[in-house]
Amino acid sequence: MTQPRVWLITGASRGLGRAFAEAALAGGDRVVAAARDVGPLEELTEKYPDHLFPLSLDVTDRRGVFDGVERAAAAFGKLDVVVNNAGGMLYGMVEEATEEQIRAHMDVNFFGAVWVAQAVLPHLRAQGGGRLLQVTSMGSGGGMATVGFYGAGKAALDSVSEALAMEVEAFGVKVTIVQMGGYNTGLFTAGTTNTEPMDQYQPLRTEMEAMWGDAVAPEPDTAAPVIMELAALPDPPRRLIVGSQSFDHVLEMDRAQADLYRAWERLSRVAPG
Repeated sequence: MTQPRVWLITGASRGLGRAFAEAALAGGDRVVAAARDVGPLEELTEKYPDHLFPLSLDVTDRRGVFDGVERAAAAFGKLDVVVNNAGGMLYGMVEEATEEQIRAHMDVNFFGAVWVAQAVLPHLRAQGGGRLLQVTSMGSGGGMATVGFYGAGKAALDSVSEALAMEVEAFGVKVTIVQMGGYNTGLFTAGTTNTEPMDQYQPLRTEMEAMWGDAVAPEPDTAAPVIMELAALPDPPRRLIVGSQSFDHVLEMDRAQADLYRAWERLSRVAPG
């Protein structure tokens, strides 16, 4: 009989993190569900009292993350799959954002994920392996007006995760960058910090809001089967786009970027190196 895996999922109280936790529990695994507010996890804790360990955790507190990971590892004796999912949205133009907003955003979306990775790696290395899933975004390959800092944080996490994957592969630790498409997670409501709008950007803001549209995004639990299969793969990919429409959109963006490079190839080749 296959031994139940132990998951550590950050941002597990709502959205994608909650959906991943529920799927893992339904599959018979054990879950350490980490969140700033573990109150919303009470129902799951009652349903899976022996398989769910709620962990109050602020990923921006590095010392707190290291202490929390020790509690997480002790809860079920090991960690098999770590999902770096905690994040938020800073919505607004680059010029509008305050220093406090920018630093707070990067503390969660980039540094928080780095602290979790640093804290779990000694455990994964000591046990001879494990999975680290770094949740980023299908839009991390390029910036877009109004969500530039969100893309920047996810792009930074993409890059450092590529390096991390190379560094820890020899220890049996597999890192996958999980580039999520758009899901109905509440990111643009409860998870959003808004800048103070400047009048000069109102025409572009209106244009972007029209582009986003009002279509209802898929529910987070529709993405959970992908994560369950990904975690079970013996040789997982370094990167995975989650979402059919997102997959097509990323391919389109990549083609457009390649065309742009080709258009200016002559100038690029003027300089050696």
